Order: sequence, then C-alpha cells, then structure tokens
Amino acid sequence: MSFFFKPSRPKTPTELVKAIKDSLVALDTKTVVEVKALEKALEEVEKNVVAVKQALSGDGEVEPNPDNVSQIAVEICKEDVLGLFIHKLSILGWEARKDLAHCWCILLRQMVGSSYCCVEYIENHLELLDFLVVCYDNKDIALNCGSMLRECIKFPTLAKYILESTSFELFFKYVELPNFDVASDAFATFKELLTKHETAVSEYLTAHYEEFFELYEKLLTSPNYVTRRQSLKVSWDSVFFNSTDSSKNIQLSAFHIFKVFVANPNKPRDIIVILAKNHERLLALLHNLSVGKGNEDEQFEEEKELIIKEIERISRMPNIV
Repeated sequence: MSFFFKPSRPKTPTELVKAIKDSLVALDTKTVVEVKALEKALEEVEKNVVAVKQALSGDGEVEPNPDNVSQIAVEICKEDVLGLFIHKLSILGWEARKDLAHCWCILLRQMVGSSYCCVEYIENHLELLDFLVVCYDNKDIALNCGSMLRECIKFPTLAKYILESTSFELFFKYVELPNFDVASDAFATFKELLTKHETAVSEYLTAHYEEFFELYEKLLTSPNYVTRRQSLKVSWDSVFFNSTDSSKNIQLSAFHIFKVFVANPNKPRDIIVILAKNHERLLALLHNLSVGKGNEDEQFEEEKELIIKEIERISRMPNIV
C-alpha cells in the first residue's frame, strides 16, 4: 500500500513575514537559563531567515518572484520587522547574522511602485541608524552592521542623517579600534560617508568645518600607521580631489586636510614614504586642482604651490622608496 503526500504549500509573503517576526519576538521570552528553549527559538529564527532569504534572492535554481519580493518589503515595514533585524542580531548565530544582513541589503534596494519603502521606513525611524553605528562596539556583529550601514549610506537622506548626527563622531574612535577587521570595516564606512554624496558632504563640512578638521587631524597624526595611511588615502583617493565632480567647498576642505600633514615639518617617516611613492599621482592631482579666481583663491594657489614644492622635495630625497 502506498501513500502519497502533497507537498506543503509555500508560505505567502504575509505568512513569511509573520513567521520571522513571531520567531524574533519569541527570543524576548527566553533566558540564558532556559538553554534548550533558547536553542529551539534560535533554530526557528534561523529557519525563517533562510526562508525569507530564498524568497528575496532565490535558491540557486528558482529566481525570486518580483511581486512576492515587493510584498515582503511592504509587510516587513508594516510589521516593524526592520527594527527587530537590528536589535536581535547579536543573539543570532554567525550564519543567521550573515543571512539577515543579506536580506536587509536586498530589502533596502527594493522599489515598490515609485519609492523605496524600506528606506522610507528608516527615514521615519532614524534611531535605527544610530543603533547600527554603535554596533561597532560589539565585535561579534560589527561587520554585519557595517555592511548594513553601507547599504543605508547609498541613499542620500540616510547618509545625510548619519553625517549630521552625534553618532558620526564615533567613527573617529572606531577606525582606531584594536581589532583590525572591525577598524578596517569602520574606515570603509567612514570613507563611504565622506565620498558618496557630494552635496551632503559639502553641507556637512561647511557647517562643521572646525570640529571635523580637528578630529581628522588627530587621525593624520595617529600613532597607528594603518590609520595614518588610510586617512591619507581618503584625502586623495576620493571625490575630494576630483576636480570635475566635486564642489569648490569639498575641494578646499580636502586640500586643507591634505595640507595639514604635508606641511608638517616633523612628518613621520612612513608618511614621507607614502608621499614619495605616490608623488607623481599627487602632483598631477594638485596641478589640476583649481577653485576659481579671487583674493581667497590667490591664497589657495600660493599654498598649493608650497605643497607641490614640498612633495617634489620629498620625491628627490635619497633612500626613501
């Protein structure tokens, strides 16, 4: 006698979102003492995370259904699940954290009609961005939250909020954390914030000129070689020194960052080596850097000429490279 079982019906977008929400919320009722109950709750979350990931990005054989993806994005916002993604991340296992961060990135890119509904949700819950930033304090989830933050930064309104929030100053601490992977990831996010959206960056630098350069100068003179090198790289390997794409304010701000340590008579040897190795590229960038005409710009040209001469002098120093 044979028995035939009908395959289980795939969950609808609404059911998928309800299932992942319920399983994430259920973690609140479990304690470390209830080890078995917590393990079971985590297994349920992991199962639902995988189901949502497959619905959003396919399973390798079947492509995702665009209508279902849009509906999941809508339901995720409607049920306030984006916040749960962030707040429960530290409780989850490595694979579930990675999958959840992957889902986050897909959801933010998903257009529903003419808008990005998940981006709009975050615009109305900006505290989520602050929470993601401070997650760099937790090395277990720092890299996941870093990738989620960089996805947010692709959108001008979200990048602008982070730049203007008190959380932004935390990056000057995070890029010097002792954990190399976390510090490097924080610097990658820091660079995205300073290069992704010209208008937002220009407005921020104009409004917070003194505070920013005081903090940035500390990075340029940091005892940590990697920090100094990456700070130097940001100042020339970015939109700051791109004379065709950058605004006058950004170019001037970048030049002032750069000028701080090039003109320093007591430059550390490793900075001298970096300048010497990259002197041709730097000189080409500086020669092409122009901000217009006027008395203020005449002073800029004089300072630029001094910096050019200093880099040329360094390039001729023996036994540097």
